[in-house]
Amino acid sequence: MKRVLDLFLSLFGIIALVPIFGIVALAIAMDGSGKVLYFQQRVGKKGKLFWLVKFRSMKINSTGPGLTMGTNDSRITPVGRFIRKYKIDEFPQLWNVLRGDMSLVGPRPEIPEYVSLYTEEMRRVLDVRPGMTDPASLIGFNESESLEKAEDPETFYREILLPKKVTSQIAYLESASLRSDIRIIIRTLLRIFKH
Repeated sequence: MKRVLDLFLSLFGIIALVPIFGIVALAIAMDGSGKVLYFQQRVGKKGKLFWLVKFRSMKINSTGPGLTMGTNDSRITPVGRFIRKYKIDEFPQLWNVLRGDMSLVGPRPEIPEYVSLYTEEMRRVLDVRPGMTDPASLIGFNESESLEKAEDPETFYREILLPKKVTSQIAYLESASLRSDIRIIIRTLLRIFKH
């Protein structure tokens, strides 16, 4: 049933959001800073790599840390700042859900660099499809702002945020159900609109 829900809602979402996709794509293109979409390799179910897709929110050929340091990160474009604030940059991941790389609800996928730090217990999150949202995402909705305040963002992420996120994701896995997934989807949408 989970996969059926993923297929139905992702297809519905893609169709319903076509006008927004068009407006955002046009805004990014008019920003004059390159490609509309951004692809990044992430680790999926059973450790399989896949290309996660987002609307591009940073300048082309940006260099710097792999983590985003809040809305004041100089690499973020003006349009990027807006779409990040409302999580619009994440909407193209509905395509990843439709393809089967991801689920609507599940542990957020990490880049291989961070997955290599996982303990055996932490690797339990790789037993399921990663998701667009999960309880850890709701708790860490403004994660980039926390990183911006950290003295050493990379160390703070690796040693504090990452273990905390994975612990929350494992707790989700132990009690996940279709009903809880629907609740998380609703909570995520409400959080976006409230934000």
